Amino acid sequence: MIIAWFSCGVTSAVACKIALSLYNDVHIYYIETGSGHPDNTRFLADCEKWYRQPIHIIRSDKYTCVADVLRKGFINGAHGAACTLELKKKVRYKLEKELQHWDGQVWGFDYDPKEINRAIRLKQQYPDTKPLFPLIERQITKPDAMGMLWKAGIKQPVMYSMGYNNNNCIGCVKGGMGYWNKIRKDFPDVFNEVAQIERDVGATCLKDKDGRIFLDELPTWRGDPLEEIIPDCSLICQIEFQEILDRQVERVMKGKISINDVA
Repeated sequence: MIIAWFSCGVTSAVACKIALSLYNDVHIYYIETGSGHPDNTRFLADCEKWYRQPIHIIRSDKYTCVADVLRKGFINGAHGAACTLELKKKVRYKLEKELQHWDGQVWGFDYDPKEINRAIRLKQQYPDTKPLFPLIERQITKPDAMGMLWKAGIKQPVMYSMGYNNNNCIGCVKGGMGYWNKIRKDFPDVFNEVAQIERDVGATCLKDKDGRIFLDELPTWRGDPLEEIIPDCSLICQIEFQEILDRQVERVMKGKISINDVA
């Protein structure tokens, strides 16, 4: 059995499609966080038609959405975003415990240095997942994936059309100042909710060299959403090491080794 992780992002959608053409007995799973754009329901349904098989939806039995996690005082910690741990990683662990065996897990990391780095870190830290990276193997970038969806007649998720570089939860705690100012404009209710939660728990999403910045004190002119590249929220967001590229990344990029040969 092959597990394929669908995230309602363009790269994972294409990775799942490729997996279906490569392997038998592919089971596609989507972890519902309760905080994505409502258009995700449409995108998921379109992809099910494309795949000609259902996507299994699983979710946390403890939290219903990101705000629930934040209200516990968990925002950003030394090991990453607590919402990813509670809403995604623990859900994955539970599924893995129930299934007990699989021949591989398909991940939607695309052909990009930082994404290849994340793939390498995943292989190194979670070898038991038996990870498979069809996009990296075929040198498929995120723009390539968007083009493949377009050719298939599938409209990309609305968040991309709104100018976001991924389809993370609305109000991603990993976002920078420009991102949050864009959220303030596009989704004021989400902005205000998270701003109030910050005050209630005494923790913040943002900080600079002078310390914490509460959202309700964030100047509207700070940050540039076009320059702030927030990584796609995956099931391993806590081990991204975005600025520490593994020495093997360049070898994969140059075709000297396959991502499958990385140790």
